[in-house]
Amino acid sequence: MNSKASLVSSGFHHRLYNYFLALILLASIVTPAFAEERYIAPGRPDGIALLAPPPVFGSSEAVADLASARAVFKARTSAEEARAMKSASLSIFNFSTAIGSSFQPDKFPKTEALFEKVKKEISEAINTPKDHWKRKRPYELDKDLNLGRPEKSASYPSGHSTRGTVQALLLSELFPDKREAILEIGRNIGWDRVLIGKHFITDVRAGRVLGQAIVRELLASPSFQHDLAEAKAEVKAAQPAETAKGQ
Repeated sequence: MNSKASLVSSGFHHRLYNYFLALILLASIVTPAFAEERYIAPGRPDGIALLAPPPVFGSSEAVADLASARAVFKARTSAEEARAMKSASLSIFNFSTAIGSSFQPDKFPKTEALFEKVKKEISEAINTPKDHWKRKRPYELDKDLNLGRPEKSASYPSGHSTRGTVQALLLSELFPDKREAILEIGRNIGWDRVLIGKHFITDVRAGRVLGQAIVRELLASPSFQHDLAEAKAEVKAAQPAETAKGQ
C-alpha cells in the first residue's frame, strides 16, 4: 500500500472512530433523559383552578370550620392520636395493615422507586395552591390545638390528605383485591391531621380532590404506566411465594 492510500485509510478509520465515539456520548446523554422523564408535566394539575378557595378568614364558614376542628381535636382518643402520629410519616408501608405483613421495606424495590418518584413530582402540585392561599393552620388560630411540631407550609389544601389519597389510589392499582381497605387508610391519613390540630376538615377534603386529580394525570402518562407495569410484575412475582407460605 503506497503512502497516499495509507493516509486515506488512516483518515477513514479516524472518522469512523469519531463517529462511534459520538454515538456513545449521545447515548450517555439521551438514556438518562429518558430514564428521568417526568410523569406529570409542570403545572399539572392546576390546584388553584381546580379547587374552590378555602373559607374566608373571619367568615361564618371559617368560624364553623374552626369549631369543627376544635371538636374533633378534643374528642380524639389516645389510640387515634397514636395512629395519627404514625401516619404522619407518609410511608407507603403504613398500608401494610391492609395489604399484608409481607409488604415491607426493601422487598419491593421497583414499587418503592415508583412511589419515591411520585412523591417528588407531586410536591409542586401541592405547594402551589398552599402558597397561593396561605391559609393559617388551626393551631395557629387556637393555641389549645397545638400538638407536636409546627408545620412550615400553609394549611390549604392538606398535603398529607393529598399524598395519602395518591398513595391509596396507586396502591389499589397494585393490590386491587385489597382496594377498599387501602382506600380507608388513605382517607384516615387526611382525617388524622384534623385529629391532631394540623388541618381543618375543608383542607382534608380539598386534598382528596387534588389527590384524585394527580392520579388521573399519572395514569395518563406513558412513562408512569411503564413503571407501574414493572411494579405490578414485581408484586405479582411475590404473590406465589406468599401463597405457598400461607399453605
